[in-house]
Amino acid sequence: MTMTKSDLQPKSTKTKEEFVHSVFESIAPKYDLMNNILSFRRHKAWRKFTMKKMNVKPGETAIDLCCGTCDWTISLAQASGSGKMIGLDFSQNMLDYGAVKIKELRLNDQIQLVRGNAMSLPYDDNSFDYATIGLALRNVPDLEQVIREMQRVVKPGGLVVSLELSKPTWEPFKSIYYFYFQRVLPFMGKLIAKKYEEYKWLPESLIHFPDHKQLAAIFEKQGLENVQAYPLTGGIAALHMGTKGKTKSGV
Repeated sequence: MTMTKSDLQPKSTKTKEEFVHSVFESIAPKYDLMNNILSFRRHKAWRKFTMKKMNVKPGETAIDLCCGTCDWTISLAQASGSGKMIGLDFSQNMLDYGAVKIKELRLNDQIQLVRGNAMSLPYDDNSFDYATIGLALRNVPDLEQVIREMQRVVKPGGLVVSLELSKPTWEPFKSIYYFYFQRVLPFMGKLIAKKYEEYKWLPESLIHFPDHKQLAAIFEKQGLENVQAYPLTGGIAALHMGTKGKTKSGV
């Protein structure tokens, strides 16, 4: 993905990866609360819809990239029942908050949390039944590289799944949402999480992100098959799913 000025905090000399890391390290304590606000409390319904479409079978395995505070990782573990799950994130603060949830649910034996880079996964080809990334693909330095890595580590016939914010397509909802996302959300971040620049940056991260049709085309470009895209809640989010070809041993 081409770096743009809007990808970075104003006057920052940090790379996008460094800046995003600092953002998520700092917002970890209020991340779950702000997700409710950012999504109009719809992110749980989006994840429920996604899990239904994925239809995880008992014993299946997954790696959840940029897992944050591990809500999706936990859902995957509960759906599988016994399959090993990896929750990977580059923010230790996020992982620490996720670890508390996992311990409370007694899922420690099933879920392993790993501090790592979604751009270069420390796993062999064909290791998992699913590779997922939730509300994070727009934040990575190179989304095509991340999709390639997700495809590489899933087994032939496995699914690469992204649940991400997207761009509304119909008026007047589109204008209302952008006003809320770009003008109201940063001030709510300042009021609730005491973070203004961080929540000002999050809307900016969506500006140059592909819409749901463009992202589906990128999935197909990387060689994924049977790509499906589902706009959600008027297009403010979208689910994308693609299958790794059964004859493909790696990427």
